[in-house]
Amino acid sequence: MTQQTALIDIKALAEEIDAQVRALPPNSKTEDVRAVRRKFSKRLSKAAPQEVIELARQLLAEFGYRFIAYELVHHHRTALRSLGARELEQLGHGIDSWWAVDSFALYLAGPAWREHQVPDELIHDWAHSKDHWWRRTALVGTVALNVKARGGTGDAPRTLQICRLLVGDRDDMVVKALSWALRALVEHDPKAVREFLTEHESVLAAREKREVRNKLTTGLKNPRQR
Repeated sequence: MTQQTALIDIKALAEEIDAQVRALPPNSKTEDVRAVRRKFSKRLSKAAPQEVIELARQLLAEFGYRFIAYELVHHHRTALRSLGARELEQLGHGIDSWWAVDSFALYLAGPAWREHQVPDELIHDWAHSKDHWWRRTALVGTVALNVKARGGTGDAPRTLQICRLLVGDRDDMVVKALSWALRALVEHDPKAVREFLTEHESVLAAREKREVRNKLTTGLKNPRQR
């Protein structure tokens, strides 16, 4: 695995990762699992991007390790830059919880969209999905466009396009994600966020209006009451 052209035994490597995760103490924390991931990221540093993506697929299919799979791809620069619509939909298949959605959107889907590796239409399709987890994915993906720590530099047009598609959605997971999307945009374009609040005052959920206005006026989602 020291050469770019070397072939990795994907199945054996996935089994090795599984063995190391299973060997962790029962009370292990996220950082303990991440330490295992870091070890394998180092070993995979010179691997071909498609090998890393295939390993992530194997970890998902055989062991259900979303966290490790997504982080392995995210922290392998060329693998992350190789993601297209097909790879994203394969790696996102079966997402069914807020943590799975948020990991997928923040580590993979959002960065790929930000770098124009997938078209806006793909994210719009997710926003129109009957599955609320995919609708949440579309919104959380915008966070990677706007949060500096996630590599975002600000993108009001694409963010607000998704917010408009889901502004009337009352699913709790979607409401929370729309609030998050708007609050993430505040840092770059508070004027656009204020205008969005005014334009959609009558259809926004109370939580969305409260949290986003708090962010605009205090910098916090829920400022502590005196």
